[in-house]
Amino acid sequence: MEDLFGARLADLSYHDIKGLVGNPEAAEAEDLDYKRDHYESSDKGKEELAKDVAALANHRGGVLILGMAEAKGVPSLACGVDLDDHRLRRMRQVIATNTAPPVPYETILVPNPDAAGTGFLLLAVPRSPQAPHAVTATPTKASRDVLRYPRRGGSQTEWLTETVVATAYRDRYTAAAARDERLADVESDIVMAVVERTTPHLIVTLVPEVPGEMIVNATTFERYRVELLGTELYLGQGHRTFGYATVGARRLIAQESRGDHGARAELHRDGSAAIVLPLHTHKSKIRGDDVDLQFVELGEVVYKLLCALPFLAGHARDRAAGSGTATVRAVLVNDIGSHPDASIQTAAEYRDPLPMTVDRLHSGVGRRLEVSTQPCDYAYSEATVLLDDVADRGRGLLQAAAVLADELLHAYGVPETGLFTADGQLRTVGFTDRDRGALTVWAKEHGLIDAT
Repeated sequence: MEDLFGARLADLSYHDIKGLVGNPEAAEAEDLDYKRDHYESSDKGKEELAKDVAALANHRGGVLILGMAEAKGVPSLACGVDLDDHRLRRMRQVIATNTAPPVPYETILVPNPDAAGTGFLLLAVPRSPQAPHAVTATPTKASRDVLRYPRRGGSQTEWLTETVVATAYRDRYTAAAARDERLADVESDIVMAVVERTTPHLIVTLVPEVPGEMIVNATTFERYRVELLGTELYLGQGHRTFGYATVGARRLIAQESRGDHGARAELHRDGSAAIVLPLHTHKSKIRGDDVDLQFVELGEVVYKLLCALPFLAGHARDRAAGSGTATVRAVLVNDIGSHPDASIQTAAEYRDPLPMTVDRLHSGVGRRLEVSTQPCDYAYSEATVLLDDVADRGRGLLQAAAVLADELLHAYGVPETGLFTADGQLRTVGFTDRDRGALTVWAKEHGLIDAT
């Protein structure tokens, strides 16, 4: 559909789709199917809806257009269907309860400007990394020769054999292992790019479940460069962060400065991305007159994590068109050389970083308030997040940050940050003096602040 119109599905008008009538190039295909009416509420209708969406998800993905009649596969008459909430809720329930695992999809309403409440209903079904999806609806036609796993084949639906189903399950688990390997590679690349840095850093890496493809040429790079140089990475601060952007091997690179300090991001063509953020630290004396400890404030770590996550997720979704969930890994180090990938490349005797804890600072007297029970040179956490929720900077971002931050702090003997409420709001009072004001403004704008 997007190839036919040169536009995104969400941008299509009623007359755009109506114009498909009689167009042989818009005939039903592996990724396109037409339905004149809504699916029936009978067992047969439920089975047909489950089968049609599962068949697309189990193959290359595609679009179901409700409200368009077809003749020999070619659109023949724009009929329109009701676009009321009741029908949408029923459809959502049928798909959720009659496919396993439930098929992910997006509904796009295209109203008819001349007939209120009617129009085309598009079901956009992506190729699913959870495939194969089974149809669990009650069979309306007895058969012992097929399994209940449909797949789109040409303009028709075919049923998968046991061998194909077994292969699909193997591919699902192989894909999960490949994501883990990809995550490690992307993280290692950025670590080695800043291996000479000797101060505490937060490293955040994201790999989308469904990879995308960012096209990089002279025209697109100029657009990406302008975007990156205009990026306000730090929430609520209102200023641009990156000083320059360039092209690397199958990636974009953005850095705060050309020296060895500041944020550095590597944004890969498949939607994977990583960012390194330096942390503001304090020195402390715990055994006499010599400084023998450094600490990072708790709010500093969480704030930088909150900034990194939507930046990376936005790249995966908006530049590379990745989708679904994403695997995220957060790493906290007292020195880049403490990262396992960097330790074999650095000479420890020339670095000798101070032990690091995560504590609070009493702003009135400038004294450390102990939170950690032990120092830690290297800590990491992992989580699976919903790409859209994190990229949109809503409550899903706070939930993802809470999971990652809490697990990071376990290495320092801290059970949780205490900076998030149980219902997914921020307790901004616990953040640093440097960041609290900006974060409060941002959280209020998004309705994410705890008022108690």
